[in-house]
Amino acid sequence: MAPSVFRSPVQLPPAEALELSKQAPAILRSSANTASTSAIGAIFSAPEKPEEWITYENLILSSLRTGDDKAANQCLARLVARFGENNERVMALRGLIKEAEAQNDGELEKILKEYDQILSENDTNIPIAKRRVALLRSMGRLSDAASTLVQLLDFSPTDAEAWSELSDLYLAQGLYPQAIYAEEEVLVLAPNAWNVHARLGELQYMAATASGADGGSYQKHLAEALKRFSRSIELCDDYLRGYYGLKLVTGTILKDSGKPAKLTDEGDFVLPDTKTIERLNELATAKLAEIVRHSTAQDRGWRGYSAAEVAAARELLSEDSSSGIVR
Repeated sequence: MAPSVFRSPVQLPPAEALELSKQAPAILRSSANTASTSAIGAIFSAPEKPEEWITYENLILSSLRTGDDKAANQCLARLVARFGENNERVMALRGLIKEAEAQNDGELEKILKEYDQILSENDTNIPIAKRRVALLRSMGRLSDAASTLVQLLDFSPTDAEAWSELSDLYLAQGLYPQAIYAEEEVLVLAPNAWNVHARLGELQYMAATASGADGGSYQKHLAEALKRFSRSIELCDDYLRGYYGLKLVTGTILKDSGKPAKLTDEGDFVLPDTKTIERLNELATAKLAEIVRHSTAQDRGWRGYSAAEVAAARELLSEDSSSGIVR
């Protein structure tokens, strides 16, 4: 079945994005006779549907992913005709197309200056500000991108997407405390998002690994990671990344069982006893094995998992088997 044009293609696998982009010519042809660029024509035309404009935007994204710049520009023209040149979302999509068509760093710098000019005239243009961040990141200017996002968040502190991107930018620079702080802000805005809890657990686990087993914050990071992964699977009892992280962190804690197992600093999360951690590890192992088995067999109700994540879970389970560890 072809992917839906109403679903954002950003997270689609390459093959599905290609299938989506192939729909662009047919959709453009079918809507050519109904599209009206005049105000009078719009009055007598059939009532427009929001889904039509979502379709054009998604086709732009999928077409750019597959190198069909012509279709992307045709979809953009439809949006310009409907919403105008100065619509903020349209401006951001036009910038995205220009970035995709740029042949060298010089052209990207020119686009960056265009963004700066737009923001100098209207510093509240959020879509352009976000495109500027994305462009700076693609050019390898991570520090500048982070600084721009901080300025954006000063203006719009409840933007969970911006906080998440800021966390990712800090992580790319190896700034684990800052990355954790930014992700915690996402959690404040979405306290029941199991994927955010798991992501925070991943950041805590990476911070523990980076600090080294002898570091003072090592066990604290592991304890926080355990708490976040546990909360993730509590909120979603079939979330693969949550169980993967839980198995990883409990396995690490059990290997360090000779070290003190308690955190005494006020306000810190206290690690459970060894038997509890073993049971959590067994739970994660059993659930991962179940997900891998059913997903590989394409059983009904088990087909929504990423192939890459399933492969990673299978590898983690095989590592236990090959090392003779049974939990």
